[in-house]
This record gives sequence, C-alpha cells and structure tokens, in this order.
Amino acid sequence: MSRVKICGLSRKEDIDAVNRVLPEYIGFVFAPSRRRVGIQTADRLKEKLDSRIKAVGVFVNEDIFAISEIVQNGIVDLIQLHGDEDDAYIRQIKDVCNCPVIKSVGVGDIQPDLPDRPDYLLFDTISEQRGGVGSAFNWRILKGYRGVPYFLAGGLSIKNTADAIQMLSPFCVDVSSGVETDGYKDEEKINGFVQLVRRMQ
Repeated sequence: MSRVKICGLSRKEDIDAVNRVLPEYIGFVFAPSRRRVGIQTADRLKEKLDSRIKAVGVFVNEDIFAISEIVQNGIVDLIQLHGDEDDAYIRQIKDVCNCPVIKSVGVGDIQPDLPDRPDYLLFDTISEQRGGVGSAFNWRILKGYRGVPYFLAGGLSIKNTADAIQMLSPFCVDVSSGVETDGYKDEEKINGFVQLVRRMQ
C-alpha cells in the first residue's frame, strides 16, 4: 500500500485541507525555497495538524543541532535531508535526534550510489535545485531496486501517479507542485490526489 506525502505546506489553509483527507505525511520546507517556512510558522501549523498525520522537516546541509531543536520542540516527526549529507552525518543526526531520517537521492539516467544509513530514501529528479522542479525521471531505473523503503517524488500529479504506483509500488508518493494552482496548495487537487492513491490499494 503506497502512502501519501503532501510537501511544501505553508498556510493554515493547507493544514485545513490535509486534515480533511489525512495523508500519512506532510512536509515543511526549512531549506531555501519559495515554499520555505520559518520555525515559528511551522510550529503554529503543526499545532493545527491532525495528530494522525506525521510532519516531515526538509533540510539542506543544515546544522545537526539546529535540526535537533526543531525535532525536540515537536515541530517535525521525521527528518528529510536534501543536501550533501553523508553516512557519518546521517548516523550522527539519528543519534542526536532519535527520529526517522529520509535521505533524498537525485536520479538521472542510471540508479545512483545510495547511502547506507537512512531509514528511508527519497528518489527525486536530479537538479541543481536539489529537487522541487516538478518534472519526473525515468521510473524504470528503479524497477530493480532492493533496499530500504522509499518515497517517490519528482513531477507527480493526478495524471501520472497511478502509473508510478502500478510500476513500482513505492512506500510513499510525494507530491508538491502537482497539487498546486498558481503556486499555492489547492484543496481540490490534494483531495483528488489522496483519493486516487487510496483507490490503487
């Protein structure tokens, strides 16, 4: 059964929308991005988030103890790393934060080298922006993958996610721009995406 993550939430309206359909995960982006939120904003949004939904914090080459403070304050439940974090960094952050770690891996024409330490991987389209470009990679590259559970990202929307699930059965499908209109989360698209994935089970 593939789970759903709606990434890049930044407004109370976004929280209201996900609370009505209950995806398994949402994402707060703390790295440079048009979807970036500050710690105080994320804290206020997390307070309004249904407790059945896990919040993921997205970071790029962030100081481990800065992340730890966010985790210890209950703002995020999982850590997602989108930078150059190596196995030593991942091992240390797991020791310090004591919560699951997702490591993003950019995919181009071949399956890339994979880190050893994360609880989950996230496969996204390789880009200088480290993800979030709204385009898909060739999913067939992952057909022989055997390893830790993974989140599939990169250009997913209601138009192509059924095909991705049928081909790969990922642990979770991760969407951001695919449920937006004019740069903002669209409740109708969020609902349609979550219901599509649930019909695939």
